[in-house]
Amino acid sequence: MKDARREALAALVRVEEGAFLDALVGRALERGGYASRDAALLTRLAYGVETWRGRLDWTLAPMVQRGLESLEPIVRAALRLGLFQILFLDRVPRHAAVDTSVEMVKRASAGGARLVNAVLRRATREGERPLPSAASDLASHLAVRWSHPRWLVQRWIDGYGAERTVTLLEANDAPGASAFRVDLRRKSRSEALALLAERSVPARASACAPSGIVVDGPVSAVASFDWLRPQGIASQLVAEMVAPRAGERILDACAAPGGKALALAERDGVTIFAADVSRRGLPRAARTASGAIAAIVADATEPPFAPARFDAILVDAPCSGLGTLRSHPELRWRRQPEDLPRLGELQGRLLESLAPLARAGGRLVFATCTLAREENDDVVERFLASHPEWKREHAGRLLPETASSLVDESGALRTAPDLGAADGGLDGFYAVSLRNDAGGV
Repeated sequence: MKDARREALAALVRVEEGAFLDALVGRALERGGYASRDAALLTRLAYGVETWRGRLDWTLAPMVQRGLESLEPIVRAALRLGLFQILFLDRVPRHAAVDTSVEMVKRASAGGARLVNAVLRRATREGERPLPSAASDLASHLAVRWSHPRWLVQRWIDGYGAERTVTLLEANDAPGASAFRVDLRRKSRSEALALLAERSVPARASACAPSGIVVDGPVSAVASFDWLRPQGIASQLVAEMVAPRAGERILDACAAPGGKALALAERDGVTIFAADVSRRGLPRAARTASGAIAAIVADATEPPFAPARFDAILVDAPCSGLGTLRSHPELRWRRQPEDLPRLGELQGRLLESLAPLARAGGRLVFATCTLAREENDDVVERFLASHPEWKREHAGRLLPETASSLVDESGALRTAPDLGAADGGLDGFYAVSLRNDAGGV
């Protein structure tokens, strides 16, 4: 039987090298060899450490004389893994958390193992370091308390106020439910829920996405159902905004990992062109009873398509991902303030290069999974200021009534982790629909 703690440690080291946690954990579980309890422990440990890394480091920092950053990655990861179990997992005896962390480091670094032993034993005696004072520095207090970078906490305090900031931080740290999209050509949502109930899978209909369901159990419980596809509820709503019609040609210009392209291809009589700069991120070319996907490797800043070729274009733009910190907790430590305007500039270039590919009267849906204005409103406003032929469409006319509360006063879809409680919270997405009125169409 595989060791969940060793697999979690290996994943944490890889994350520091730039890998994505969800992919690492997903591949580990797909390889199998874990009892269900160990699979759950692997997920809890890996996501727990990355989520609470800032708070763990706050306690560890004064205990490591040379500084945490001076340590070998495996030693640093083992310290975090051990301390996470000591502070957050009541069912793990403290001595076991220390001993297993030491054993996992011994082979790689004898000196590191001694340090891990000394630091974690001290942590079991002294407990967690007191938080910074909220009275003297609210941002620092909240940053440590909820394990987020201080710059991001201060930004949210300035933009949303302290009360909303706390709800966002708390939502980011809570494990989210697993969301799926039902292929409605093959099953109705009520049929899907009935079949899941027969298998004792706890599932419910999404409160706002018409083909979405939310599963409160392990994802492995639904792996055998090929009429279910994993896709976040907010992501499903973005695909809804494209509103494809029979006979249309639709470009998904930044298609990775392919969930929206697959959702669009399930509509009657549409042809989807799924383009991405990396073939690995593309959905497998798939023909369905009612539509098709053509997968194309292409850089969306230099698209290889003729002007006015498409009826609709989805620009699910590369972004900071700051709306997805529940499912990608490592991003909170990877992103920096300077990333936001840099990514906003890239998104503006994408709109400039892709807009000419829409026919007169065609649509363009611009979407990101971030809460940052520099990557959302500012990008759209700059584009519209220089392209008066493009006009906003109100998302309320494109989305089901159940999602109306998620449409803001400008007509954009705007979700966040502290919204959509009935669906277990939503990733933070922004999406706006634009129409090409060139020629008075």
